[in-house]
Amino acid sequence: MADKDTEDLSGLTDDERRQRGRSPDPVLPGEHAPKAAPPRPVAISFWLWVAGGVVLILGYVQLLAGKSAVIDRYVEGTTDPKITPQMIADGVTAMLWYLFGGSIAFVLLFLLFAYKAREGTRSARTVLTVLPIVMVLLIFTFAPVLTYLTLVAVLLFVIALVLLYLPSVSGYFPKAGKRP
Repeated sequence: MADKDTEDLSGLTDDERRQRGRSPDPVLPGEHAPKAAPPRPVAISFWLWVAGGVVLILGYVQLLAGKSAVIDRYVEGTTDPKITPQMIADGVTAMLWYLFGGSIAFVLLFLLFAYKAREGTRSARTVLTVLPIVMVLLIFTFAPVLTYLTLVAVLLFVIALVLLYLPSVSGYFPKAGKRP
């Protein structure tokens, strides 16, 4: 049995190197990186991350478009005479814009790590496990109202995440080999 350091890896594809616990060959300047051949569930998962991101952003666009209803709900629920309707309107508007910006930031992170997971990076799959949990906690903590689009986006993210953990794709995300 050959030692990992003396094992001949020339001529192997990046996927075959990855299955043996080795990293892909480095790409030199001027060369094109080889395309990864992800399993079908991983490819579907990538597109579900993209679709979920679009739906999430559309949900916050919808919320911004209907901000007057959100403001009215908060004005009706306020009993403190020191808080004026204008203060509530300014606060809700600012919060909605921050939530919209945050959703864009989360979607960009989802897309980056979904792309890396599609290439077979195990740590990207781990990050994609944690990010939606953080996002959902933030949504349920700070969002004034939930739209059906936000809930659909969360459902798409959950399905995409489950696809990354199917037994049929476990070999595509190998554990890092032990270094001597």
